[in-house]
Amino acid sequence: MEEKLSSVAKTFTPSPIQELSYLAQRCNAINLAEGFPDFPAPPHIKNAAVSAINSDFNQYRHVQEICDHLAKIVKNMHGLDVNPLTDIAICCGQTEAFAAAVFAIIDRGDEVVLFDPSYETYEGCIAMAGGVPVFVALDPPHWTLDPNKLMKSITGRTKAIVLNSPQNPTGKVFTKDELEIIAGICRTRDCLAITDEVYEHITFDNEKHISLASFPGMQERTIITSSLSKTFSVTGWRVGWAIAPAFIASAIRNIHVKITDSAPAPFQEAALTALRSPPEYFESLRRVGSKEQLFNSYLVL
Repeated sequence: MEEKLSSVAKTFTPSPIQELSYLAQRCNAINLAEGFPDFPAPPHIKNAAVSAINSDFNQYRHVQEICDHLAKIVKNMHGLDVNPLTDIAICCGQTEAFAAAVFAIIDRGDEVVLFDPSYETYEGCIAMAGGVPVFVALDPPHWTLDPNKLMKSITGRTKAIVLNSPQNPTGKVFTKDELEIIAGICRTRDCLAITDEVYEHITFDNEKHISLASFPGMQERTIITSSLSKTFSVTGWRVGWAIAPAFIASAIRNIHVKITDSAPAPFQEAALTALRSPPEYFESLRRVGSKEQLFNSYLVL
């Protein structure tokens, strides 16, 4: 009966990241495979989730206040003006936000540029949408972007560039110059960009995360995806979002509803407590351990 599987399903194999996690769980070993911390979520955020459950926020739900807070955050961090009513879609984690973004813009045969090494989910989502992943290798040891390699990867079929910065699995923070190159290509070749910014608050050595959407002409062609998962140590809560031009955000919401209907209601309520965290929280997050310890905890190695 295997012939009944779709052509895409036949190409997929079990996730090596999850298989390593299952092995670590069974052997009670330290898990360096999956991107989650080795320290617990803050008590006040956990208490907010418990309170939400006990207050019966347990049915399908959209918490508009999350969008309101996110609009303020991206304004403060990146200077972006975002309409919380039209430009944000709440999803089941960054993974679903990214998948819905791909399904919203990619048609069969469209090419999507990925920087290699890249997180495994990206290629799978592009394949499910019928798109064609095109890999551009970053140059070790500092994983620098070669502009010529990127330019050669762009064709008339290129629809989008995927940017994960700070990056999983390398930990690389793309420099302003590198981001300028990517933005310039997006503008001149009329490409969209999908960014994964889940590690936005976890940077070291005075590195600073800059959103690609903040460059001139890029907000109208960028889909930002992110989540609570890494910043607040709640990778299992599955609350994420996509921030995009209204017509794309609307398409992402429509796809999200068809797939999962809504993100977990009590955790959406608790997200409000998390998103109201003071600046000191994000500074303390960076001080949880040495650079190497945090990278081992958070990044896929």
